[in-house]
Amino acid sequence: MNSATFRDVTLLLGRIGIGVIFIAHGWQKFFDLGISGTQAMFTDMSVPLADIAAIIAATFELVGGVALLIGFAARIAGVLLFLVMLGAFWFVHVGNGIFVVDGGYELVLALGAGSLMIAGVGAGRFSVDAFAGKNSRILSPS
Repeated sequence: MNSATFRDVTLLLGRIGIGVIFIAHGWQKFFDLGISGTQAMFTDMSVPLADIAAIIAATFELVGGVALLIGFAARIAGVLLFLVMLGAFWFVHVGNGIFVVDGGYELVLALGAGSLMIAGVGAGRFSVDAFAGKNSRILSPS
């Protein structure tokens, strides 16, 4: 199990799983709750700068989730999504314990840690990043 292929397949599956969850949450903020509903929810949760934070969180979750899913700018997306989860942890969930059923931080912790790992190791061979790196005149030395 110490092969490059195993590593790249596990990165792909991890990116897909984490990306789908972020896409769902970003979609919810934009299209189910709407930005105004998300802003109101953030205000009710005492998130600082709720109007701006709601737009940033929704955008980073939706766009960052897609980026993780396809492996495009995965390191950048991973860092940005980690920061969103750090904010959710600190401003919303930390006082509620770990379990999500109690409003805790277990999902935020898992998503943040997964995003940070992708930022640290990259998207792997089965990604847009890898394809662009191997096929781009800008990214590949001639």
